[in-house]
Amino acid sequence: MANSQFERFIGVDYSGAKTSASRLSAIQVYLSDGGREPTLVSSPFSTAGGTRNWCRQEVAEFVIAEARSGRPLIAGIDHGFSFPLSYFRKYGIDSWSSFLEDFCASWPMTRNDVTVDSVRKRDEDPPRVGEPDALRLTEKWTPSAKSVFLFDVQGSVAKSTHAGLPWLKHVRDKAGELLHFWPFDGWCVPPGKSVIAEVYPSIFRRRYSTAERTPDQQDAYSVARWLSDADKSGTLSRYFDPPLTESERATANREGWILGVT
Repeated sequence: MANSQFERFIGVDYSGAKTSASRLSAIQVYLSDGGREPTLVSSPFSTAGGTRNWCRQEVAEFVIAEARSGRPLIAGIDHGFSFPLSYFRKYGIDSWSSFLEDFCASWPMTRNDVTVDSVRKRDEDPPRVGEPDALRLTEKWTPSAKSVFLFDVQGSVAKSTHAGLPWLKHVRDKAGELLHFWPFDGWCVPPGKSVIAEVYPSIFRRRYSTAERTPDQQDAYSVARWLSDADKSGTLSRYFDPPLTESERATANREGWILGVT
């Protein structure tokens, strides 16, 4: 497509329920190829004639495989990619890469015998936690985003964030230079580079007809559709450069940013 930065657009509606190997109907993936209408992507292990739900491990491996395809893509995933600056200060962490290392040591969520709830209830060596009212700067810029530490409430992203962060590290370790983790690897995305970014489907879901999609499917669809539409119109690059002050940008270099929030 003329003037397009990417060839494939992936929307992932995530879930932090159960274990990394648990197949969850709440995990949905949509993909737009070449700017065409996004279509539902079934788990690679789907059976013939039927759809098999995704697990978190498969989502990570799918993103890695797509990055290795050589076709520039952008994937939007529906969970927090980092924590508020107060958490960094509390535990003496100075960068996002260090944060991922430190977090995974406390929350071993890539193990198939671990759940978010089991880690939260751990008496010996309790996990590192933050305050439930702590917000990142990007969340303060949205009217309804909740803290990544606020568990057990409607619309919470805490469980999916805590379950998903170790898989981000896994993807980063395996994909290496193939993926640009925005904005941690830089606010400006180099030409031809594939991107993985945090998204908040509530921003987009009402822009598009739901057709016969479930709410989780609609969230994944709307992310893929918006990414494709924004790229096609030439406006996506604007969202890679939100109007932040120098101080705000320094904060977001560690806290991350929700793509589409301006």
